[in-house]
Amino acid sequence: MRRPFAVLFDLDGTLVDTVPFILESVRHAFDGYGRAPTDAEWIAGIGTPLRTQLEGFARSPADVAPLLERYRAFWLEHHDRRTHAFPGAVEVVRSLHHDGHPIGVVTAKVESGAERTLRLVGLHDCVDVLVGADTVPRAKPDPLPVLHALQRLGRAPREALMIGDSPHDLAAARGAGVASVGACWGATAREALAPLADHLLSDVRDLAPLVAALEASAAG
Repeated sequence: MRRPFAVLFDLDGTLVDTVPFILESVRHAFDGYGRAPTDAEWIAGIGTPLRTQLEGFARSPADVAPLLERYRAFWLEHHDRRTHAFPGAVEVVRSLHHDGHPIGVVTAKVESGAERTLRLVGLHDCVDVLVGADTVPRAKPDPLPVLHALQRLGRAPREALMIGDSPHDLAAARGAGVASVGACWGATAREALAPLADHLLSDVRDLAPLVAALEASAAG
């Protein structure tokens, strides 16, 4: 019997429409600090851990912790009001899960933050594996988080796909040997995703037909 493909999702910019909120949190963190990253500079690093991004813009290593604290304080205060699932995302994930597909979320957020987001939007109960920035020693674009999720889900790379809105998501997918799917409704333009994407989608509701087509191709 064919086993349903595992479907791995990035979180911010793929399942939840939080990139504007992330940018607000960055501006708050750097308010009064001096030069702050532009929106484009920060978006280029989305998909990598927050601390890693902050290290790239802090004037000294000692400044990273205070910037992180300011970011997280703002994020915690406003998270529930500013976090929303993309239209159709919850329904797509729930349908895939109902049909027997193992579901994973592989995110640059720490696990506790990702869990809060998933609970808020109503997806926590259908995510079988959550891999955050603090789950394994290396983060995306390294393939380790994807491979770790697959191991916990009991699937080989040829039985899985990873969808994300960042080149870092797709690089991790490619490195792990899973099909890479670009989410063109997120933070990154289609042309920036195309070189690393095996498939590009314009709407999350197009994901289920793609999963079915990939499974049929693998079986045939």
